[in-house]
Amino acid sequence: MTVNRTRRPRSKRSQSPNSQYRRKQVMTRRHKVKSARMNRPNALRSRLILIWLVFFCGITGLIGRVLYLQVFDYERLNGMVEEQQQVTLRPYIPRRTIVDRHGNALAIDKIVYSLYIHPNGFRLPSKLKENTPDWASEDVYRYVAFHLASVLPDQDVTELEQKLRSKESGILLTHHLQEDIAKTVRDLRLDGVELVNRFARFYPQKEVAAEVIGFVDFDHIGQTGVEFKQKELIQRAPIVLQLTRSGNGSLLPANLEAGVLKYDDWQLKLTLDLTLQRVARESLKKQIKAFGAKRGAVIVMDVHSGDLLTLATEPTYNPNEYFSYSPEEQSELFKNWVVSDLYEPGSTFKPINVAIALDAGVIQPDTIVYDAGQMTINTWPIKNHDFDQRGGYGYVDAAKILRVSSNIGMIQLMQKLSVGDYYDKLQALKIEKGTGVDLPGEADGFIKNRETFTAGQIEAATSSFGQGFTLTPLKLVQLHAALANGGKLVEPRVVQGLVDSKGEWQTLETDDSEEEIVTSKPPQIFSAAAAKDVVEMMETVVEDGSGKASRIDGYRIAGKTGTAQKAKNGVYLVGKKITSFVSIFPVEKPRYVVMAIIDEPMAKNSYGSTVAAPIVRDVLEVLIAKQAIAPAAEPVTPE
Repeated sequence: MTVNRTRRPRSKRSQSPNSQYRRKQVMTRRHKVKSARMNRPNALRSRLILIWLVFFCGITGLIGRVLYLQVFDYERLNGMVEEQQQVTLRPYIPRRTIVDRHGNALAIDKIVYSLYIHPNGFRLPSKLKENTPDWASEDVYRYVAFHLASVLPDQDVTELEQKLRSKESGILLTHHLQEDIAKTVRDLRLDGVELVNRFARFYPQKEVAAEVIGFVDFDHIGQTGVEFKQKELIQRAPIVLQLTRSGNGSLLPANLEAGVLKYDDWQLKLTLDLTLQRVARESLKKQIKAFGAKRGAVIVMDVHSGDLLTLATEPTYNPNEYFSYSPEEQSELFKNWVVSDLYEPGSTFKPINVAIALDAGVIQPDTIVYDAGQMTINTWPIKNHDFDQRGGYGYVDAAKILRVSSNIGMIQLMQKLSVGDYYDKLQALKIEKGTGVDLPGEADGFIKNRETFTAGQIEAATSSFGQGFTLTPLKLVQLHAALANGGKLVEPRVVQGLVDSKGEWQTLETDDSEEEIVTSKPPQIFSAAAAKDVVEMMETVVEDGSGKASRIDGYRIAGKTGTAQKAKNGVYLVGKKITSFVSIFPVEKPRYVVMAIIDEPMAKNSYGSTVAAPIVRDVLEVLIAKQAIAPAAEPVTPE
């Protein structure tokens, strides 16, 4: 029998509460699934939009950054690239050589070596050098000290050993080791010894012309003399090289032009005569030593061109060792005192005053005045230097006044000129202005103002024999050169100019002053007639006066001695004087002024005639030989 198992649906009433709850949950889940399926396209769209926006912003920012770098920041970036790829080099360019008028080298650039010692690198070699003594064979410090002292100049072994033990490294022994000595040091093959080469200025003549040349310091900068004053002429134009760096950092010289490292062969030629300078210095040294003097100088000037053939001061210094002098020594030695120091010229100014009086027309060469030997002016007593020995000279003319160096005679001559006119004549000599020499540190002279000078007769009286005003020795030489050349005030000079290896003169494009120097005419401060008369008067000083010590057989020499008191702060110093002698040569056709000046000679009988005149004679003898100057047509012989 078959049983029908078909289940009949339960009525709603027959369903339990749990069944209804489950049914609701199922329906809720189905609804959520259906809703999620319906919302899925919208979420995908939102994600795509977000990704697109991010991508768009990134592209926009990248384009903006590229635009900024390529347009607005181009110059800075390009500079960075060039800085990384290009290298700027400024090679050392040697300073021009300085030579004298005959081409002798006075200053050159050459390679020198700095010698450094590093004791922490010392090692005793396995095989000692054959000449090593026993006491230096076991101690490395003694070993190095012994062998270095054997090749280095002025080195004591004991002192050098102490210096080597003072530090572990970086001991500097010298900055100026010459190449030949450096080679010897290198051949020693000592561990811990280092040689560093560099260019340095070298002065082959040492102290012979130091007061004119000057020197350069360790940084190659001129400090004094021509090296300082003429740096535009001495220093060549710098050379700048632009090189490209490759990827591995090496330099590529391919873009260098041919001959870029070449520089001119010009030299700075001076007016100095090295032989004459050396002779003057030796004679100067001899007289300074003989008379116990403080210092001295010799000046030789061409009266037409202004060329200074000699400008020597003593004591002086070695410019190769400028660093070895104390500050006190530097203050005295490094200046050229013939252009920087003022003094009262004394009797050497008397010929200048005679020329003033002649030009003023108040005297003639044969004018006679009376010399009583002493006189009083405005309560001030004045007398001749030799009055106590011989009294007055009586009636004298201008030539004899110069010959015997009469103070009273000079006062009588200059009193024929009014004080005001005399002051104006002194001002016309440009005493208060420098000579214009092409050296540094020139001082201007000093003369009292017009009101003080003309207040009485005393200032004019003392000025007549060279006191009461001051000037430099070079200024006095310039004034005497005016007597010798017909009355023109020529500027002295030590620089002739730039000359190349072929002997042709060169001009710097930046030298704006050359045309003015060439075309300017020196002022006329004396008439040619007055100047000639005074030179002939000065000749009698050499032939029959205080300048006999400078006389040379067969040659006509004019001169004037001077022995002046030294003053400080307006007070004359007891026992302090300056002796000098200035000469004009040859009288028949003057070409040179030669002056010797000695400061503070202490020995007895120290006068211009005894101290300075013999120096001038020594210089004139060499000048005659070098210039082949013939004797006078009418030979002059001593009486």
